[in-house]
Amino acid sequence: MSLLRKQESRKVTIGWIPASAGMTLGGITTMTTGTVAKTDKRILCRLHYKKICASVDLPALSEMFSRLKSPSILGGNPAKADADRFSYWAAEPKEIFEFKTGQKDPFGKLQKNLAKYKIEDHQGNHIGLPLRGIFCGGWIGYFSYELSRYIEKLPETTIDDLQMPLIRLCFYDRLIAYDHIEGDCWLIALQLSNDSEKIEDKLTALEQLLIESQKIRVPQPGPADLERIDFSQICCNMNKDYYLRTVEKIKRYIYDGEVYQINFSQRFECDYDARPIELLHWQNHYNPSGYTAYIDGGNFHIVSASPEMFITIDDGLIRTKPIKGTQRRMSETARKNSHAKQTNAKNFNVLLHSEKEQAELNMIIDLERNDVAKICKPGTRKVIQPRTIESYPTVFHAVATVAGQLRNEITFCDILKAMFPGGSITGAPKIRSMEIIDETEPIGRGVYTGSIGFIGIDGCVCLNIAIRTIIIKNKKAFAQTGGGIVADSSPQAEWDETITKARALLAGIKETRKSKQRIVDIKKINKKSEIRNTKQIQMTKIQNSKP
Repeated sequence: MSLLRKQESRKVTIGWIPASAGMTLGGITTMTTGTVAKTDKRILCRLHYKKICASVDLPALSEMFSRLKSPSILGGNPAKADADRFSYWAAEPKEIFEFKTGQKDPFGKLQKNLAKYKIEDHQGNHIGLPLRGIFCGGWIGYFSYELSRYIEKLPETTIDDLQMPLIRLCFYDRLIAYDHIEGDCWLIALQLSNDSEKIEDKLTALEQLLIESQKIRVPQPGPADLERIDFSQICCNMNKDYYLRTVEKIKRYIYDGEVYQINFSQRFECDYDARPIELLHWQNHYNPSGYTAYIDGGNFHIVSASPEMFITIDDGLIRTKPIKGTQRRMSETARKNSHAKQTNAKNFNVLLHSEKEQAELNMIIDLERNDVAKICKPGTRKVIQPRTIESYPTVFHAVATVAGQLRNEITFCDILKAMFPGGSITGAPKIRSMEIIDETEPIGRGVYTGSIGFIGIDGCVCLNIAIRTIIIKNKKAFAQTGGGIVADSSPQAEWDETITKARALLAGIKETRKSKQRIVDIKKINKKSEIRNTKQIQMTKIQNSKP
């Protein structure tokens, strides 16, 4: 039954909420957005929303948005319930900010753009979104690993073969959010001071997208056998001999006292001629992850099935949740795996009691505690979740959570410069680890081990660590996996771990290429369902210039 037919029975809540940056927004203390010169004009924004209690077909909604201009999807699978609770769909950005290799002053330009939009100040009562941490409009995009070269003085010897922006953020003034706890859908829109479009029209257009998505049927993706991945048919940026020798080289650096741990990775490459959204459908069905993301960059696409959170910011509290330690998990429903439960129980206990894996995570916890301390109030930094083993569809992971209360004057760029990239995917100490990564990995990481997510106009932030992430460009799919190398690492075991992590990514690529889903439209989608005339999209590209 379509949403239109449920009009009489559904519950709808409508309201608007104004606030100012640095003030309390619906009980949430916002992060400072930064200062703007007097000559720069801020665009004031007023938040409006509409709550709809009706069933939502998440794959159909993802399919619907993938047909629009410059869509971004965060989540779209049930694993979100245990992560940051919400999935988001946005498209037709008001503005796109890009920063590319060779340009100058990324953080100055980024801060200027983040500060451009401001939640409108308002005196008196207001209706607030009753949900903490929800993305209420702002920027969605990614930060590439190589942005670290603008934070620390690092060598630049790796090859940048994909030529993607170091930063790409889209400003969305409207989106659909789905609450995986309550099962409610939220239509969220910003009324801008320079708007030519009525707020009622924005909300109506979002609701129309929900209605149109009910006319789409996304078939269940075909299963893939993770054991039948032929790695001899997959291109890689290094062979096994090079990998094993490099692990030994890294161990010598550790024995010499230069580092305690290095995250070393390899990249896989294969042909890909299916639609990128089909890969998202497959990952969301067979490998659902709490920090999944889909980014349409025009001439490239990103499909991330990341289980790892880099940072979340809510009510001035910043949290980071590193993953360090992995064991394989088998499907317990497959008929061929009669001993899957016993194997999984064994792997779980191996990870739980492994002294090596415990030492790896403890090193990264210390690193993250130091990074958090740079930007937080004294005495507020703490480990709020000690080492815990979490289960995912294809692996077990060891995780921990570090948190602290941000100082009042801290901006988002201050946070990036203090913490990016995440310690779990570099090593300890971080700077020397990144130098060795540059020395040993032949190709730049790009988005891999960078971060993807949102920066809300109200100061809420949720960014992942871009692992389990596939880049699709020029009809090629690129997937990269790695692991932490320590003094007692076995080169063969480390190789096996990267292969285990790669299987779920390569299986999805193989299956979507083979099956090529046929999406069924119950009724032809109205071409007028775009949520904004494409002529209204503004592309902001930072030109090469001196700061």
